[in-house]
Amino acid sequence: MSRLAEVRYRAATTFQRRLNPLLRRLPLQTVLETTGRVSGLPRQTPVGGRRVGDSFWLVSEFGDRSQYVRNIRANPRVRVRIRGRWHTGTAHLLPDDDPVARLRALPRLNSTAVRALGTDLLTVRVDLKR
Repeated sequence: MSRLAEVRYRAATTFQRRLNPLLRRLPLQTVLETTGRVSGLPRQTPVGGRRVGDSFWLVSEFGDRSQYVRNIRANPRVRVRIRGRWHTGTAHLLPDDDPVARLRALPRLNSTAVRALGTDLLTVRVDLKR
């Protein structure tokens, strides 16, 4: 990883560690809940994305360095809180998808932040159960 990418990663994760505990408490904030790969405990991460039919799409800004991506690799069963309502589903990591193109279809504010801070973009699709 380049020096600039490392600085961006550290700045973003420092910011997220402080802000995420507050954001995930907001009732309308979209939250991805994974199961911790070591602890087995639920881990909630505020995310930006969009529901399209029975799928929820998001882009991880740090790919395999994101803890929630590592948790998905260990256990793809997740929950997503969308507009205050929890949905269960199965997450799929899509390294062959074009994450920059995907970001154009997702909410603009989050997509701008992901493009600005991201160093290793990775598309994630969650197939929601009915």
